[in-house]
Amino acid sequence: MQNFPKKPVILFDGICNLCNSSVRLVLNNDTREHFLFSSLQSDAAKKLLLQLNYKNNQMKSILLVENGRILEKSEAVLEIASRLRFPFYIFKGFRILPLKWRDGIYDFIARNRYSWFGRRDVCLMAVNKYENRFI
Repeated sequence: MQNFPKKPVILFDGICNLCNSSVRLVLNNDTREHFLFSSLQSDAAKKLLLQLNYKNNQMKSILLVENGRILEKSEAVLEIASRLRFPFYIFKGFRILPLKWRDGIYDFIARNRYSWFGRRDVCLMAVNKYENRFI
């Protein structure tokens, strides 16, 4: 039997400035503390993905892991947004758009995120205030 975290886990690219800013936004607006976090580069994320037999990511997508299932790209983003406080939860309305369109926009931003927003050498997200939210 697999041993998964009890809360949903957001896996993100820890060296991406856009991704780190997005995690900070979620932390500040997840008032019910729904989510845990881990950078995709961490041993915890690698172990979790290995348990789920997931080998597809290559640091190109945000992942939301919950109850042994994985959401990625726009599905992950919209599910995360749907659990945040106003105004972020209204973005779940974008689910009316075809998945191909949503993921196309997501992929375009993902391809350009380092040149537009920069990158860092290491993940700096696990600050003291939120250290209990990172695995």
